[in-house]
Amino acid sequence: MKLLIMGPPGVGKGTQADRIKNELNIEHLSTGDILRKEAKAKTNVGMDAKLYMDMGRLVPDHILISIVKEHISKSKCENGYLLDGFPRTLPQAQGLDDMMHSIGHDLDCAISLLANEDELVNRLIKRGQESGRTDDTPEVIRNRQQIYWEQTAPLLDFYKRKNLLKEVDGLGEIPEITKRILNILK
Repeated sequence: MKLLIMGPPGVGKGTQADRIKNELNIEHLSTGDILRKEAKAKTNVGMDAKLYMDMGRLVPDHILISIVKEHISKSKCENGYLLDGFPRTLPQAQGLDDMMHSIGHDLDCAISLLANEDELVNRLIKRGQESGRTDDTPEVIRNRQQIYWEQTAPLLDFYKRKNLLKEVDGLGEIPEITKRILNILK
């Protein structure tokens, strides 16, 4: 099964991705984690990505697509994979779609976790207080949410038109949300 998961900051994408990968025996591919590992390993693509990350800029789409292609082509992804953190923009989604078709892959489902924005702000403020994260302030959180909705809203329509979008309530107990996701995948 080939999936992607998306949702606003704080909705629990990473938590759910870890649980789903275990339930379905598929790989969880977080582009952020992959970029950091590639940069640390000083691979060619990692060093290219690091140049942008060190300048505080977004890694260009062609580099991200190249990294994703390399990872989904590995034998560890034969059972499937769950993309987390990618795509984030419509051009990335179109590039991912083209790249997947070029290697004979098709996306099975795009999971969108939904939650009330005020609830997410409160959740992230609490996380910031517990973990000491300085970027979990109300102003920064609301800015990240605004950026998410500006960039990602077109993705929802893109995957809806392809009949791949499944929206899931992202509020509640973690096992309950996992069960909702698994139910829509059956």
